[in-house]
Amino acid sequence: MRDKTINKFRTDPNSFKGCWTALVTPFKKNGALDLEALKKLLERQISAHVSGVVLCGSTGEAATLSQEEFIQVLGEGVRYCRGRIPVMAGVASNDTAKAAALAVQAQKAGADALLVLSPYYNKPTQEGLYQHFKAVAGKVSSPIVIYNIPGRTAINILPLTLERLAQDCPNIIGVKESSGNLDQVSEIIRTLPDSFCVLSGDDSLTLPILSVGGVGAISVVSNLFPREVQALCQSFLRGDSQKARHLHSLLFSLTKALFVETNPIPVKAALWKIGLCSNSVRLPLTPLSKENLSVVEKELSAARSLFP
Repeated sequence: MRDKTINKFRTDPNSFKGCWTALVTPFKKNGALDLEALKKLLERQISAHVSGVVLCGSTGEAATLSQEEFIQVLGEGVRYCRGRIPVMAGVASNDTAKAAALAVQAQKAGADALLVLSPYYNKPTQEGLYQHFKAVAGKVSSPIVIYNIPGRTAINILPLTLERLAQDCPNIIGVKESSGNLDQVSEIIRTLPDSFCVLSGDDSLTLPILSVGGVGAISVVSNLFPREVQALCQSFLRGDSQKARHLHSLLFSLTKALFVETNPIPVKAALWKIGLCSNSVRLPLTPLSKENLSVVEKELSAARSLFP
């Protein structure tokens, strides 16, 4: 039986506040899953008291995981976390039926919530987006956070579409906003209920999104500095905006360096440099270039001197 805190999580939107780490999926040099490294990465997040972890998302290279690997990573993660922190599972497909089937599998595997990606490539209309998310939500009881990242999917989910979904699907409780559009974020927060959670999907915009009413972040940089990103979020939410601004400033240069090439290439290189996993990524991604590795090493070293 899972911890009562995690059971409560399913019905308490406040549980989504703070830093959720979009965890990498570690691979061995031969490309196979490295489940021992996964456990080490999870333990580091648990020890830092982050609000939760996201497995098999974009940072977790879900696009190149087989269905069996998806279940393996998620199942191992849920078992290892053992109710100590909640686990959110990435659900990504541009086929609504497949997305719904993945959502059901993730729920059965014990995920506490689902991060459901907007359909990519197809470029559906807003009505198509509404019908897609409504269909997936109707197949599960788990809380769903919608993932809006038009830079990868080629379509932007508009605030009005989110408003319809929040009204018609009780288990759609929030959005990971990676549009980079603060006006849009402000419109979502202005028009949707207070119980609807807006999470930053861009580390460099976490503080600005918190400042207009967001409640946290699904973070990449917290793979490296989980305690500090959680402190940034929680400080702001407690009313200590000065500390939050200070942490934002200290992390900013590293945050930008971690996107010098396509995520998760740089963050995996950084994790490799500090001995937490290999820098292996799966094609069509390739390891970080020598030139950009120097950029990441420089900013990582500077950040580690600030946060010993």
